[in-house]
Amino acid sequence: MKKLQFKKDITSSAENVFTTMLGLKNIETYEQWTSEFNPTSTYEGKWEKGAKMYFIGTDEQGKRGGMISEIADLIPYQFVSIRHYGILHEENEIIEGEDVEKWAGGLENYSFLENNGITTVIIDMDITEDYIDYFKETWPKALNKLKNIAEKHN
Repeated sequence: MKKLQFKKDITSSAENVFTTMLGLKNIETYEQWTSEFNPTSTYEGKWEKGAKMYFIGTDEQGKRGGMISEIADLIPYQFVSIRHYGILHEENEIIEGEDVEKWAGGLENYSFLENNGITTVIIDMDITEDYIDYFKETWPKALNKLKNIAEKHN
């Protein structure tokens, strides 16, 4: 796996950026910025250390699918680590096999560093070679959207 990093400065408190990014007060703030990845993007689960999460959406045929993950670590307003370990295909959990083995155990880490009213969001992620271009193109769009949402909700 390869490692990618993305950063964005947002004129808002780390608490607000964290809450907005994770959709803690309103899941719609999460769904708005993640719509850059999938227009139907959402999650099911709790943002708590050790909790199981589904990061899901529907495909062009209307079938539900996504990632099965665990919140590996969470420090409110500072850090979230997500460990991916499976695929949700409609209602089936796939946690082994060739499709999963390529990236299982990969981490997505979010850091929130506040300084003088500006929060720098840093995303560090493990990614397979075939998704590098997609994420290099999509993450900046998603972070711009997050910036706009968080700054409006100051």
